Amino acid sequence: MTTKDGRAVARENEVHVLRALHRFGWLRTRDLAALVWQRWARNPSGEPSLKPPVPTAAGLRMAQRTLRRLREKRQVLNSRAPDGSLIYALAEAGARVLLQIGVSAVTGKDLMRTFSTAHFRHRSIANEVAVGAIIAGFRVATEREIAQGLWLGGEDGIAGKKPDVLMRGDGRLWWVEVERSRKNAKDYARLLHWLGAVGRDAFRQSGPELLSDGMLWGKVLFVCTPAFRERLCRDLAAVGWKEVHIDTFLSFETSLYRFEDISFC
Repeated sequence: MTTKDGRAVARENEVHVLRALHRFGWLRTRDLAALVWQRWARNPSGEPSLKPPVPTAAGLRMAQRTLRRLREKRQVLNSRAPDGSLIYALAEAGARVLLQIGVSAVTGKDLMRTFSTAHFRHRSIANEVAVGAIIAGFRVATEREIAQGLWLGGEDGIAGKKPDVLMRGDGRLWWVEVERSRKNAKDYARLLHWLGAVGRDAFRQSGPELLSDGMLWGKVLFVCTPAFRERLCRDLAAVGWKEVHIDTFLSFETSLYRFEDISFC
């Protein structure tokens, strides 16, 4: 068996990191460590766990070394997020490296400009969910890819809505929404209307009409606070949803993620 030269391995790691930043827009060190330096599963079955990925100590060291080299080559940008965590995005030189291997990448410098704490927390949770799903073997559309229309719903979405993360596995589609307890009345009303439309589609005896390629609905998965879950379930029951339909089509994760401002590496 031929052992790869250490420099070749280092270059491969650098390309893997650049590709990840292209897909996600920006990521933290720990996100990259989990995504690039863990083995991915194949052919997932069952419902996604939504469990946050946990990088290994070795993976963190490799991510730190690789990011240091990429900074020295000016292929990545780094910035402090609102909570103090360090995030990375593609620099122009990094985008050029990907263009040379056929990836239509652009710099992420605009993504590194000032954004709200709420926006950062929302995106970082969505990124964690997506990283965990990729490692678990699901085909994933990240929040960045969805915003660019690079997913099966394109620019228009499904029933007029786009998810925060989309997972596909075992012939089913899993739609992820990251929600705080507070949501303005107009957006909340739209969510209820959309759930009505896709819920009817999911329970059609002849199969869904809103999905293509023979896909079936899995569930709509909410990463949210307990208050949001209670409000949504109450309001869905008020408009006619039965408890069995809520339990079958919706799932709520209220304990694995924190919405308040905390600092990560």
